[in-house]
Amino acid sequence: MAFSAAAKRLSITTKHLSTIAPRRYHSLSPFKSPSFAQSQRSESNSLLSHFTFLRGFSVSASDQMNLIKQLRERTSAPIKDVKAALVDSDWNIEEAQKELRKKGKVLASKKSSRTAAEGLLALAQNDSKAALIELNCETDFVARNEIFQHLALSLAKKALLVENTSPLISGSFQVGPGSLEEMTLNLEHPKINGETSVHNAITEVAAMMGENVKLRRGYVMPAPSQGIISTYLHTSPQPGLGRIAGVLSLEVDEGKTQVDAIQRVGSELAMHVVAAKPLFLTKELVSSDALENEREVLKSQAEASGKSQMAIEKMVEGRLRKYFEEVVLMEQKFIVNDTMNVKTVLDNLSKEVGSPVRVVSFLRMEVGEGIARQETDSSEPVAQAA
Repeated sequence: MAFSAAAKRLSITTKHLSTIAPRRYHSLSPFKSPSFAQSQRSESNSLLSHFTFLRGFSVSASDQMNLIKQLRERTSAPIKDVKAALVDSDWNIEEAQKELRKKGKVLASKKSSRTAAEGLLALAQNDSKAALIELNCETDFVARNEIFQHLALSLAKKALLVENTSPLISGSFQVGPGSLEEMTLNLEHPKINGETSVHNAITEVAAMMGENVKLRRGYVMPAPSQGIISTYLHTSPQPGLGRIAGVLSLEVDEGKTQVDAIQRVGSELAMHVVAAKPLFLTKELVSSDALENEREVLKSQAEASGKSQMAIEKMVEGRLRKYFEEVVLMEQKFIVNDTMNVKTVLDNLSKEVGSPVRVVSFLRMEVGEGIARQETDSSEPVAQAA
């Protein structure tokens, strides 16, 4: 009905212009009527508006809904934006998709300064190393999006390809955004594919999500020549993703003997790293600054008791042992069996496999840690040791 009425109006307008306008054109001279040209432009614009009105009716309501659904599936953009893009492009889905991508990238650029403290950690591993990256967004809603998760996993795999050219620090090396952003990436996802740079891929996903999305940091831990790397991901929506990660390398003096036993204990220790939050591997590796600061705090607390100097010194030493049990991996109570510490667990494993087993290094990361305190320093919150 709407189409018929519109067509009828167009027919009347066309007939009106074909019969009346020519008479005006021949009977009036532009020199006699200065408003002649303006009148002709007005009638032309009126006719154009009728054509524009009819274009919407050239696509049926069911076809419009189908196009909106298709473009929504392709881009994951809000329905309101999808419909507006289709209307502006005369229901041409390819043109509408291009327009959405252009607008999305502009908006993504504007949102790049907003704080992104949510997101996911992504882990990738092969026989020689493990890579862990943090991809941030603004809300956990976006972190649950399949495209965001696919991007995170793709970035972790890409981080495995980065070669280290400097000495290892604490058993791993950092892979910052600058190391990855110019590398080529093909996401191979139904909604976003084609070869592009890592930077452009992140920008495109940010445009689709409508939030600030950024690669914050990454680390790569090489495997020991004789040993394994064990990992654990906490709050994992799918394999390779999580909000907290523990990565730990175990070295065996005589190679991979009784691999099953080593992998079992390695997995438990990686889980322990996530739960117990160690900061140092051994007491000897506790930084002098951290030790001195802790000693000053404990001494101040002990002096408040009013006891003798000798008693105060004993109190400080006793509390330092407690401090080591809290922050040193080897001294911590094992979360699986708190009747022993981690050092005892490794001693028992060494006896079981018939060869000394030791932790070479560990790494613990958590999504968003340190962002509120100091967004510019992405390495400080990471607990790692060698």
